Parts: sequence; C-alpha cells; structure tokens
Amino acid sequence: MRTVKIVTASAIAAVALYGCSQSTEAQTPPAPQVTVAVPLQRAVQDWDEFTGRFEATQSVEVRARVGGYIQGVHFRDGDFVRRGQLLYTLDPRPAQAALASARAQLAQAQAQLTLARTELTRSETLLASQAVSQAEVDTKRGAVQQAEASVAAANAAVRARQLDLEFTRVTAPISGRVSDRRVDPGNLVAGGSSQADVLTTVVSSAPIHFVFDGSEAVLLKYQRQARNGAAPIQVRLQDESGYSRTGTLDFTDNAVDTASGVIRLRALIPNADGFLKPGMFGQARLAGAGSYQAMLVPDAAIATDQARRVVYVVAADGSVTPRAVQMGPLVDGLRVIRGGLQANDRVIISGLQRVQQPGVKVQARNGRIEPVAQQATAPVTTPAPASTATFTASVSGD
Repeated sequence: MRTVKIVTASAIAAVALYGCSQSTEAQTPPAPQVTVAVPLQRAVQDWDEFTGRFEATQSVEVRARVGGYIQGVHFRDGDFVRRGQLLYTLDPRPAQAALASARAQLAQAQAQLTLARTELTRSETLLASQAVSQAEVDTKRGAVQQAEASVAAANAAVRARQLDLEFTRVTAPISGRVSDRRVDPGNLVAGGSSQADVLTTVVSSAPIHFVFDGSEAVLLKYQRQARNGAAPIQVRLQDESGYSRTGTLDFTDNAVDTASGVIRLRALIPNADGFLKPGMFGQARLAGAGSYQAMLVPDAAIATDQARRVVYVVAADGSVTPRAVQMGPLVDGLRVIRGGLQANDRVIISGLQRVQQPGVKVQARNGRIEPVAQQATAPVTTPAPASTATFTASVSGD
C-alpha cells in the first residue's frame, strides 16, 4: 500500500510539469514572417518637372485695313486656313471709284507735264535767237520740274487707291486655325488702325510653344552645366501617364522675376496633328543630369523615426536592425536611396507592420523588386515636384 502512494505522487508531479511546459510553449508567439529583398540597382535619370501651358507660336487678330461694309465671309468657323486665303470681302465700289479718280488725276498731271516740256523746248529754241530772256527759260524749266512732281504724286495716289481696293479682300495673315466670325455680312466695320473691329482670330498650330516657370535654383543648375545647343524636353498632357511628346528648350527669359523668384522658359513642341491647342495645361520634364547607378527600394519600405527616415534590414540570424537612409526622388513606387544602405542588405519590403521593435527576430522570406510597365494613372491635377527621377518599376514578392 505504501509503494502505491509513492508511484501516484510521482505520476502527479510528472503530469504537472508536462502541463506547465505546454502552457509556456503556447504563450511564446512565433517569429513574424516578412518579405525581404536586396535593393534594386538600375541606371536612373534625374528630371526636373514643371507644369505649364501651351501657347501658339503665332496669334493674329484679323482686322480690315480699310473701312467699309462686309460683303461676304469665305470661311467656316474653326477651319484650318492657309496664309493668303480669302476670309472676308468688303464692298469694293467706293475703292474702285477712288481709284478711278486717282487715275484721272494722274492723266491730268501727265498732260500738264507734256505741255510744260513742249513750252520749255520752244523757249530754249527762242533763247538761241535772243527772242526770249534767260529768266523766261528758267521759269519754263521750273514748270517742267513741278509737273514731274505732280505726276509722281498722282502715281503715288493711284498706288494708294489700288492698295485700298486690294484691302477690301481680307486674307489670312498666317496659316493656322481660324476662330469663329465676329462680324456678319452687311455690317459696317472700321479699318486701318489698331482700334479697328476684330473680324476673327487665327492661331498657328504646328509647331506649338510650351511655356513654364522655373526656379532660380533650376536656372543656376542648367547654366552651370553649360549645355551645348537646345536642351531636350518631354511633355505629357494631364490625362496621360507617359511623356509621349518631345521637343527642345529654345528660349529662357533675360531676367528673374524679383517678386516670385522664377524665370520664364519656353519649349518648342511639334504638333503636326494639331491635337495640342493653345491654353491647354501640360507637364514637362528636363533632364537634370546624366544617368547614374542607383539603389531603389519600395517607398512603403521606408519608415519614419522622429526626424529620420529608416529602413529595416534583416541579418542572417533573423534579427532586425533599423538603418537611417538618405532618400532621393520617388520612381513609380520605388525610392532612390542615396546613402545609408549597402547593395547586399536585405530590406523588409513587406510585413513591416509586424516588426514591433529593433532586435526582434523574424522569419524572412526572399522576394525581389522588379521593374514593370508603367500603369495608367489618374489625370494629373496638382503640380509636380521641382525635381524627380524617371524609372518605371514596382514591387513583387515571391
């Protein structure tokens, strides 16, 4: 009976110890699982981005050079017109009458010149026989010169009236897209001055200007780079995700605006299809420097530690260590890291929220950062940063 009690006590103790062990193991949480990858190394190009507006290279307000009644309109609203194409005709009859009067005055002046020359010849003949005085001959010679001047004035008047008749045909001064007609046939319009009635407007369509403002810092950077020739520029519209149009920077203003600290710049963009219209907004980018090798990590892998930006690196034993980094531009979900990270560091790219504190050990699963085709984005409605980089990439895990 005594032996049985001893065995029972031992069994109870063993069962108690086994239960405590199971309880302790149940209370220990497993190591969190995260995805890690080494930084993606690629050649990237820094860009300076700007928001601006398209402007026509030429824009003309069409006015009549002479006044009169509108007789006809020879274009449709919004047409593409060629330089010299007829747009309006004014009633030509007043100009035709004025031209006929000027020609009659020319004929009269020519007749007076013929008479004056005949009288001068006769006087010179009589002077040889001492029949007239030298004074009379000089008078006849002056009359000839006066008649010649009258003929010249009459010729000028005829040319002026011919121009007035030509100006009753209002033609397109440039090639481009015409606006709607501002004046209908039958209306009397003034002409011949800057205060004349505007009949319509014509704006050139190809090529087109893209005008934007750059900071003084951007101006200094480009001047110190001492670019040779026109700088290439890429432009996209606000509903486009990619920079589909290219051009050249052809103008920089001669002074920085002291009030805002910016300077006006202009690029020339081909527009053969006429799709770009003056007044449209766009976003442009200029190459800020040559391409360079950079390390990139997902922007979501970067955390904030007070005033620092850090990434979490996993060692071989699974321990996590924060690394303060110097960030560069954002590249489609990837951030350029300029310093603080090594090429072989395993950075947590997924599951960062599971890392509660430095020094904790994790179960690391290998992943990788891969560039993929840029996806379409929503229309751009806010100005882009002053400087960024271009490289299309996203993150995928294994």
